[in-house]
Amino acid sequence: MGFWRNQLSGPTDPAADAAWDRREPRKGFFTDTSICIGCKACEVACKEWNHVPEDGLDLLNQSYDNTGALGASTWRHVAFVEQSSERIEQARESGRRLVQLGMPSVRTAPEPPLMGGGVTTTDPAVPDLRWLMASDVCKHCTHAACLDVCPTGSLFRTEFGTVVVQDDVCNGCGYCVAACPFGVIERRSGHEGHEKGARSHGISIKGSGGSGDTSRGSHQNPPSHAETNGEVKNVGIAQKCTLCYDRLGAGQTPACAQACPTTSIKFGDLDEMRATARARVAELHELGYPEARLYGVDEHDGVGGTGSTFLLLDEPEVYGLPPDPRVTTADLPDMFRKAGYAGLTMLGLAAAAFVGRRR
Repeated sequence: MGFWRNQLSGPTDPAADAAWDRREPRKGFFTDTSICIGCKACEVACKEWNHVPEDGLDLLNQSYDNTGALGASTWRHVAFVEQSSERIEQARESGRRLVQLGMPSVRTAPEPPLMGGGVTTTDPAVPDLRWLMASDVCKHCTHAACLDVCPTGSLFRTEFGTVVVQDDVCNGCGYCVAACPFGVIERRSGHEGHEKGARSHGISIKGSGGSGDTSRGSHQNPPSHAETNGEVKNVGIAQKCTLCYDRLGAGQTPACAQACPTTSIKFGDLDEMRATARARVAELHELGYPEARLYGVDEHDGVGGTGSTFLLLDEPEVYGLPPDPRVTTADLPDMFRKAGYAGLTMLGLAAAAFVGRRR
């Protein structure tokens, strides 16, 4: 059962499982939130390269966060979390209590320690206030729930182990939106552009539908502007980070990592990224920051590990991350087992009733 369980929710090679004969190292991100300065260069670079539309730029009364969360038009989201000295102390205490770093989960196999040595007991002075800044992105899970439930084959696994949406195949059903345990994927909202038809392939970023026309939304331009206003396609279609699949095929770095001025976002072979993350968290512990912990490195969590590893300075929930994500296929063995027991029970009752009736 171990092999089949791994095929549903445990450690495995996703590219090999997708039958790619071209062997490429699995690619991924390591986001070190301890050196993120919240500049949002990653957000801008992602939008520019992938032609992702502007998504409001509204002040949300959440510090300096103006995008809110990941979505169809926000493939990178920089969170700003303000913390008092009391919360910083709590984060350090919770960090000390972690025996092993990674996603909290029931282990199915022993895990080696992710750091060397003990955590120092001498902490740096606790500041009165600090900002936790973190650039969130699609996790490109080993077992991607969005891909598992897609009825059209729109989502596919690349040779780099990442998950990509094919715009022209997606029918906008939204099954993937409900399935994702991280709330990453979303259908793009907006009004139809100049192209007519059941599915729009163009919304406009600027302007309005004309003087006095408020029914079409603030992102709608007249058809005459379609060629010059930065038209964006795929209204109603599921959208998320592709890990710049087009750039990977050309041997380039994803746009967000390329633009990050502090190297908070690192990109490379996933094994190397995880090794870098483990070394970095051990370094922070030695410097007296016990609150440092890793997220996404545990291959025995509910999604088989992710392609996006994060170094956090507080619990995952503080950053809007689920502490114990699970892919929808993880419970299939138990579901089938219970269904089998139920079927056998019904068969047994029917046989007993038949035998009793003949007597």
